[in-house]
Amino acid sequence: MFGLGSHKFDIAVYIANTPATPEYQELTQVSALTSGEITAIGQACGNGWRKVFNVYAKLLHALPKEHFSYANLTSTWQQYRDKYLLQSNSRTALLFSPPCINSENKSLHVICGRTYAKQLINNGDLKAQLTWLDEEFAIDKKNRVIVCPYFDYRQLSNIKISRLVVMLTALRCEQ
Repeated sequence: MFGLGSHKFDIAVYIANTPATPEYQELTQVSALTSGEITAIGQACGNGWRKVFNVYAKLLHALPKEHFSYANLTSTWQQYRDKYLLQSNSRTALLFSPPCINSENKSLHVICGRTYAKQLINNGDLKAQLTWLDEEFAIDKKNRVIVCPYFDYRQLSNIKISRLVVMLTALRCEQ
């Protein structure tokens, strides 16, 4: 398992691509970001990465405070992104490797994009029993896996973020 964030995560987001700089292309483990690193990745790798981080922070900050602690830390999603997202004690991860799912682990797993999810299934890298709810969302309740649109404003709009919040909250409450 390799990517960015905390190796002890409650929520992991899986994405097919990595930031196009050598230090991120060569990751072999989960590496916590430091303050300012999200901004640096956005500047070095473009608007697409800024959108991924922004959508991730918006999602976490939108989760209900009584079930998730992310929004308790700051008053805005922007502050959360800049001060906590993917840092060592954030309990969040952005992973570039296939999901390592253990039904006994209570972590929530979010796969960005139907195409990536199908690629993982076809390669044998995703051992989940997905139920497709529509063309964009799928869920495996037992393994706490959700497939959603890619983390981009157009694909995962605020309305779809709200839907994802409901799904993640339901999975958390079923634990």
